[in-house]
Amino acid sequence: MSVESPSLQVDEQQSTVKPKAVAKADKHIWGIFIALCIISTIELYSASSREVASSSIGVMGPIIRHLVMLGGGALIVWFLSKRHYSEFIPLTLGFAAVSVVMMVYVMFFGEIVNGARRSLTILGIGIYPAEMVKLSAVLLIALVMSWNPNTQKVGVTSKAVVYSGIIVLFLSGLLIEQGLTNTLLLLSISYSMMIVGGVRLVHLLVLTVAYAACGGVFILYLLLSEPKDIPADADQKVEMIDGKEKKNPTRLDTWIARLQRHGQDSVPKWEIPATGKNRQEILSYMAQANGGIYGVGPGNSREASRLPLAFSDYIFAIIVEELGLIGGIVVLVLYLWLLGRALGIASHCNRTYPALVVIGMAIMIVFQALFHMGIVSGFFPVSGQPLPLLSKGGTSIAVTAIAFGIMLSISRTATRQGSRKQDIRDEIDALPEQFDAENQMQL
Repeated sequence: MSVESPSLQVDEQQSTVKPKAVAKADKHIWGIFIALCIISTIELYSASSREVASSSIGVMGPIIRHLVMLGGGALIVWFLSKRHYSEFIPLTLGFAAVSVVMMVYVMFFGEIVNGARRSLTILGIGIYPAEMVKLSAVLLIALVMSWNPNTQKVGVTSKAVVYSGIIVLFLSGLLIEQGLTNTLLLLSISYSMMIVGGVRLVHLLVLTVAYAACGGVFILYLLLSEPKDIPADADQKVEMIDGKEKKNPTRLDTWIARLQRHGQDSVPKWEIPATGKNRQEILSYMAQANGGIYGVGPGNSREASRLPLAFSDYIFAIIVEELGLIGGIVVLVLYLWLLGRALGIASHCNRTYPALVVIGMAIMIVFQALFHMGIVSGFFPVSGQPLPLLSKGGTSIAVTAIAFGIMLSISRTATRQGSRKQDIRDEIDALPEQFDAENQMQL
């Protein structure tokens, strides 16, 4: 017997509950996505001048390609925003499995980028699985923590903490050889989600000890293992360790050298001589200094034609040069605004799962943006990290678009305080039994 309701459709054969949207998609999140796309289009055109000069793709080639990527990202956002968030639960394990398989393949057979195996090519499209792994981590942690709520008090069970820790350690092990920054970013995201989810301080301390122990084992492995025979650029074949040259450096040598260069805080940036190892960061500082308060204007960048990877790892330097300190602050505020909106949505969701997912997606995007800005401005040691939606890169744009689409879906379909009782019942019926726990983070 089927029940007719304006907000409920029942498939009699599969008994699948398909509740309709309970609100409109969050206009602030849509506005932030559109604003970032506009800034990206303008600034990437300037930042691609070096790429245009070194290839035969034509003046408009990079921007057309980027616009196609942004257009595809917008379609992903729109499509996912129209889905009910419960549809993402059965897809989580599949997406994570694909990410892990790709990551393992890249570790052994991947294409070498900047001295490490980082990507693979499918149908002529370069894919960076590290970006997918971070998204998988958010979905898996939200899945585990929603599945194991503490019914006696606020927070989650110790089982949820253990499972989340295992997930983080496993995915970190896949990421760490590609770069320490991605691993630290994953740890930061997981810690933040656990804190928001109500994990007890003692459990976080135990996790920290476990992470430190595993990190020590990995460093010992790097010290005892033979350097991998990976081709490198000329300036990557030698590192300065404690003032001495070391040929054919390992990843650990590279990390130590970057930390030592970053530790030269007593020397003003303008007095540091430019070398083959620090050329990118010095040109980045010069670009930001040239921008001043108001910037030199879109398209007037002086350093874009000299700064390697201006269109990806150093796009924020070009933004500050052309739009000034004011433009850089505007971009920072857009990301922080996204985090604020996600926190607001999460704190009013009736169920735990959508609350954890929406805040996890926002944390992933915002933390990556903060890492990028910190690296470019000299606050963090040098490491490659794209600026979400603003840097060139198909995988990064696609993953960020998926995150925006999921957040918009939750803003449309997750019931909140004040929702009709029928809508809340429909939402509970649409969720697997293990994920219908009431959100304990409600304000």
